[in-house]
Amino acid sequence: MAKREFPPSEALYPVPVILVSCTDKAAKKTNIITLAWCGVVCSKPPMLGLSIRPSRLSHRLIRETRDFVVNIPSVKLLKETDLCGVISGKDIDKFEACSFTERASSKISSSMIVECPVNIECVLKDIIKLGTHDLFLGEVVAVHADDGILKPDGSIDYEKALPFVYTQGEYRELGRKVGLYGFSKKDE
Repeated sequence: MAKREFPPSEALYPVPVILVSCTDKAAKKTNIITLAWCGVVCSKPPMLGLSIRPSRLSHRLIRETRDFVVNIPSVKLLKETDLCGVISGKDIDKFEACSFTERASSKISSSMIVECPVNIECVLKDIIKLGTHDLFLGEVVAVHADDGILKPDGSIDYEKALPFVYTQGEYRELGRKVGLYGFSKKDE
């Protein structure tokens, strides 16, 4: 099959869509930013990476408070998630605009979004300047999940959580399961 070469771009797809909540201590309120440029960067200790433009309010807030919450929205929150990515917390209270409920985290100062079925508390470990974005590295210090999305063994059932992904300007639901990790070695 023929291949066509393209100029360098952020062509990796799909990427998870998350809502990151962070505290504005001076204004005594919590801000939310929608991100898709994020992912797991380490398993021991568990760490997540978020890419944020320096011009964004959340960039300054996370840098100042040194913590944040990764909230995984369900597809039921698609409109609110998009809104949190296209308006600035400098202009509007996103919790109020989206009718979100704020709940105190157990280990950090930033609050979590109750309506998101999964919430991951992180402590900022480092910021790496890259170019148009800075990479925020956060160590996971607590994970919260709604009881209604848990499997009998206590693990998170992501089919019930209904997360969605971003790919080149589009939001997409996750599809059907096509395999399990390690299935290719079972026949050996």
